[in-house]
Amino acid sequence: MEFKKIQFKNTDAQKIYENYVKQIQSVTKKLNKEDQNDILMELNSHIYESISKTNDENDEVKSLINTLDKIGIPSEILKPLIAEKKLEQATKTFNPIHIFQALILNFSSGIIYIMFFLLYLFLFSFVFLIFGKLFYPENIGLYYKKGEIFQYGGFVMDRDIQQYEVLGNWFIPVAVLLGILFYFLITFLLKLKKSLKKNNKIVL
Repeated sequence: MEFKKIQFKNTDAQKIYENYVKQIQSVTKKLNKEDQNDILMELNSHIYESISKTNDENDEVKSLINTLDKIGIPSEILKPLIAEKKLEQATKTFNPIHIFQALILNFSSGIIYIMFFLLYLFLFSFVFLIFGKLFYPENIGLYYKKGEIFQYGGFVMDRDIQQYEVLGNWFIPVAVLLGILFYFLITFLLKLKKSLKKNNKIVL
């Protein structure tokens, strides 16, 4: 359905209403168009139902202000809903920008989201190692000698250890694959966390 603005007879009421609509649109702009529209229409419906019984033009401002006070400030009342919607969008699209936005919005929902944020930051270590391998090929790699040495990455300066680098030019493709693998694994766990949270809400 398409959003339609409520038309007031009183110009002051119209200005107050349109300012409130702009606040809703500003707060929800991080969400996709469908979610933005759903939230806007839901709140608009509450406003319409509340002021529909007001016939006197002079009472429109008072009635509207009372209604908006009951609903609350958009930036406050919509915060939990936006955080949840953004998390749903992130786990559906696997878009890294959406994921970081969703995690930041959900920081107040528990330390688990801060942990997920740190896990995603850990993935940057793979990017660091890839560039390290390009500029310092002899000092970055997978060093292995059975029973003595096992080291992945690191700036290895010891010549005795450098001779045990086993991946060579394959180090970069392996780092890329590991980075992608961990990205999808962490995102899958985030999606699982969201599903468990949703199921717990239903039970309660």
